[in-house]
This record gives sequence, structure tokens and C-alpha cells, in this order.
Amino acid sequence: MTPIERAWRGSRNDWRLHLLSIFSVAVAFVCLASAVLVVVNVHGIRTRWAETGRASVFLKPDATPEQIDQIQKALRATPGVTDVRHVSSEDARRELTSQKGDDVLGALPAEAFPASLEVRVADEAAVERVGKLASQLQALPAVESVETYQSWSERLGTLLRGGVTASIVLALVVLGAVVSVVSSTIRLALQRRRIEVEILKLVGATDSYVRRPFVLEGAAQGGIGAAAALALLAVLYGIVRGNFDSELGVMLGMAPTFLPWFVCAGMVLLGGLLGAAAAYGSLRRLLLV
Repeated sequence: MTPIERAWRGSRNDWRLHLLSIFSVAVAFVCLASAVLVVVNVHGIRTRWAETGRASVFLKPDATPEQIDQIQKALRATPGVTDVRHVSSEDARRELTSQKGDDVLGALPAEAFPASLEVRVADEAAVERVGKLASQLQALPAVESVETYQSWSERLGTLLRGGVTASIVLALVVLGAVVSVVSSTIRLALQRRRIEVEILKLVGATDSYVRRPFVLEGAAQGGIGAAAALALLAVLYGIVRGNFDSELGVMLGMAPTFLPWFVCAGMVLLGGLLGAAAAYGSLRRLLLV
């Protein structure tokens, strides 16, 4: 009988014990996968904002149409600038009130909303070009201020670093949880099959021969638990994605994304390796019959 067949027979006989172990592993991996999912989406937003050159040039209230027209022509003639859109005070008021639906904002006069020029720059070297444009535009007499949104990218970078740190801590917790759960399960399974193991050793079976099916069972528990966690997370992600506001996606520059396939494959592989290592380590001391 091959080790896989022996592992399948043992798992089938102790299916309740193995199911409980898989459930515990899945709970641990759900926590880790959720943290990684948040980090992936924050990284995507930060990358999108960093690569998409965009600037809002807020104009002074006394800026004349001639000055605004000259700035627009100069911007359109600038290499790398792909689009320049003039947003008047009335347009800004209309856009904001339509998004917010706030009666207080709607009651404000158009003068309360600054006019602006929305500038977009080609993705290549966008950060450098936007920064140079901002410094040049800031010196013009008709310009009140220039917003390049780099501060938001820096804040997202800080949040991303915190998320990565939290994910590393969770990974260590998951490692400990998986090793503990699988080790306990394999030890219990070995105790239940102690007579079978003793008979095998009496007829000359080596420790390696006895150990193989238990290691396969541990790997299966870790891998299946990780896969179940990803499946549950995918269902939760689908619910969130189905109720995601499209306007929020436009504002963020991207819609939520799920974990890349290689991350999912890596988590399943990690679960299997941790389960196999935990089973192997727990049996090294127990097979001294």
C-alpha cells in the first residue's frame, strides 16, 4: 500500500479530527489573507495615484479670462500634458453638490467654490513632470495654489508600510497556529493508530515508512485549510465588490481587486509546507517505540 493510500485511509477513519484541524487552519489563514488583501489594494491605489500625473490648478477669484486662456494654451503646449480642463466656479459647485447631495452646499453661492484647471500628464515620469509644473504654475499671478495629490500618495505609503508590518506579524501568528494545530492533530492520530504503528515496526517497517502518511496528512490539512480560507475570502470579496460604489472607484482611480493568483498559490503552498513540517517535527519524538 502506497503512502498516499495509507494517508487517505487514515484520514477517512479520523475525518472528524482532520476536519477540525482544517477548520482551525482556515481561520488562521483567513486573518492572514484578509490583511494581505488590504495591503494589495492599498498598494494598487498608491501606485495608481503615483503613476497618474494629475494636478489641480486653483485660480484666484480675480483671474481674467485672458489669463486663464494663456495658462491653458501654455499647458497644452507643454510636453507630456495630455489634457487640460477648465472647471469654473459654477461647474465646481454643480459637481460637488451632485455627488454629495447636501442642501447646505447647494445653498452656497458659486463664488464659494474656486475655479480650477484640471491637468493630466502622461504616465511616463508623471511624478517629476507634475512637480516641475506645479512649481512653475505657482509663480503665476492668476494662480492661487496647485494641488498635486502627492501628499495623499505619501500618506498611503505610510499606511502601506503599517499594513506590511501587520501582515508580517499575522504571518508569524499563523505559522505558530498552523504548527500547533497540525502537530496536535497528528499526535492524536498517531495515538489512535498506535497498535497499527507498533505492528508495522515489529515486521521491520522503518520510521520513515511509518512517518510518510502522517506527513502527507499534515500537508493536506495545511493546504486544504489555506484553500478553504481563500475560498471564504473570495465569497466575502464578491459581496463587497457587488456593493462597491462606482463613484468611489472613480475617485480612488481603481476598483477593489482580489489577491493575485501567485499569492493564492503561495498561501496554499505555505499551508501545505507548514502542515508537513509540523507533522514531521511532532513525529520525530513519538516514533521511538
